Amino acid sequence: MCGINGIISTTKDLDAVSKTLQKMNQLIWHRGPDENGFYTKTHHQSMVGMAMQRLSIIDLSTGKQPIYNDDESIVIVFNGEIYNYQILKKQLENEGVTFITKSDTEVILKLYETKGESSFALLDGMFAFSIYDKNRNKVFITRDFFGEKPLYYHKSEKEFFWASELKSIINNLETKPEISKEGLNLYFKLTYTPAPFTIYKDVFKLEANHYIEYDLTDNTFNIHQINSVKNEKQDLSFNDAKVKLHDLMMQSIESRSISDVPLGTFLSGGVDSSIVSLGLSQLTNQKIDTFSIGFDKASFDETDKSKLVAKLINSNHHEFIISEKDLETHIHEILINFDEPFADSSALPTYIVAKKTRDFVKVALTGDGGDEVFGGYNKYYIGKLNSKYTSVVPEFLHNSTKSILNKVLSTKDDNRGKRFKLKKFVNAINYNNEHYWNIISLGYSNDIDKLLKPSMLQHDVFEFYKKQSNIKQPKTVHDYREIDRHMSLEGDMLVKVDRTSMLNSLECRAPFLNKTLWEFSNSLPEDYLLKSYNKKHILKEAFKHEFPEDFLEKSKKGFVVPVGDWLRSGLKQELESYIDTKFLETQNLFDIDYIKQLVSHHLSGKEDNSYKVWTYYTFQKWYTNVYNLNFSFM
Repeated sequence: MCGINGIISTTKDLDAVSKTLQKMNQLIWHRGPDENGFYTKTHHQSMVGMAMQRLSIIDLSTGKQPIYNDDESIVIVFNGEIYNYQILKKQLENEGVTFITKSDTEVILKLYETKGESSFALLDGMFAFSIYDKNRNKVFITRDFFGEKPLYYHKSEKEFFWASELKSIINNLETKPEISKEGLNLYFKLTYTPAPFTIYKDVFKLEANHYIEYDLTDNTFNIHQINSVKNEKQDLSFNDAKVKLHDLMMQSIESRSISDVPLGTFLSGGVDSSIVSLGLSQLTNQKIDTFSIGFDKASFDETDKSKLVAKLINSNHHEFIISEKDLETHIHEILINFDEPFADSSALPTYIVAKKTRDFVKVALTGDGGDEVFGGYNKYYIGKLNSKYTSVVPEFLHNSTKSILNKVLSTKDDNRGKRFKLKKFVNAINYNNEHYWNIISLGYSNDIDKLLKPSMLQHDVFEFYKKQSNIKQPKTVHDYREIDRHMSLEGDMLVKVDRTSMLNSLECRAPFLNKTLWEFSNSLPEDYLLKSYNKKHILKEAFKHEFPEDFLEKSKKGFVVPVGDWLRSGLKQELESYIDTKFLETQNLFDIDYIKQLVSHHLSGKEDNSYKVWTYYTFQKWYTNVYNLNFSFM
């Protein structure tokens, strides 16, 4: 596990390229504090440089990067883990390929040397890597199937940058880029910005399951998809599918537990983390370490569930009880490290549990991805309800009662309870099959045109993703899941886990994020995944015999963070500075009257606008930090 950086320059000499790489590496030191490595090479009129910071997990003694082929004409820097590298290595050895190290990095290199870029589709893992091939005059930059590992890039007239984190690029440009209109609209709609966009104009994320082919001959590049996704239906009975799922899940957990350093699991007590922890405990003859986070506020705390599982599997259980103050203390450090606005408040407790877990292990298995792979979100159920609702309630009747229902369902407290969810459902209802795009808009769903100035609005901000997923009007659970794979999984969940864990030099692995599991779940009838209101039906049925009765049916709150309360107390002064008239006029992004009213109503307690105001707050915190605006609170 590492962080990688790279540059191709037509103007810098090798010394300048080396200094740039050193600066890029320093900015992501936290991703790999164990070692670093550098490579620079003159290629005709271009200078090619690649670098990395390493967190040593596999092959601690000989896995230092960069790694070269036998004649040093091909070189690689790599971030991530390849879970099937031992199988691939054995296949290559049978073909006569020899290896110097025991690392998965060398396997990628030798596989590429043998099969070219078609080899990328053979890799099972989480990764971002770059390969310089002197013989072909090309650089290949690749990102994994789900986008677990990040990869950013930027091309100017004279240079091409790529990096694991935005900060390595942005802090090496002559001027700060302008704000991207697409990125701005996506952020305020979704509360995050999915690939390929970023908040910056002309700076992009490489999409998951894609690679860049950069031609050094003419300094141009193309982007290609790696894997096609199978959606073939299987004629399996529920019982047969359940048995197969159990086997596939255990195989995935085993493959993701390969490590030369201690590892454990995050154990929240929910379905996904409980299954992963149980599976890992069954695959080893030693006690495993499990880690959970609890809150001193009883209404937030769910440690009783994690304790029950820890006792069941006889793990060395570590429970960390934290307060709201613990979370609030780390707000600045966490939010700024994302390098662009990011409003998923569960990043705060995720950071805390990663920080405390790192005191014991270097690797943690997580339950991330279980909801996307096996249909576990409430929004999937709500999506299905839309078609039923619109077939019964006439559109004119819905529109006439919508404003009344919104008032009735409004709350003054910071709580995403039943009233919040009902209000979300009411506002997501759509008679033109656009409802799911409304459901996933967790920020300014229906009023972004009130928030942003007309000059900053983007028409149909989801147009790219409708084309990318080939789903313009999502109607099925499989449609919803596919959209989430492209958007919320890549842009929110995986960003949150990667940045908060790597800020603490902790590697997180997600057994549910396995292409084989994804394609298997795609092949099943939808009611195997979502049966009536029973979410993740087949997953729970496959493992329920190994847990106490009805344990997997218990609901879980997740990481609830009282951001609305903080904005009225400890963060109030900072928030008020963000609605200063002169500041907003200079910024020229927002409708001043609208945002002032939204914030003031929240601060006064007239309305609970927690998540809209938090989304606005995190944007402005990023903005003032990047563009070096000074305020009295800083």
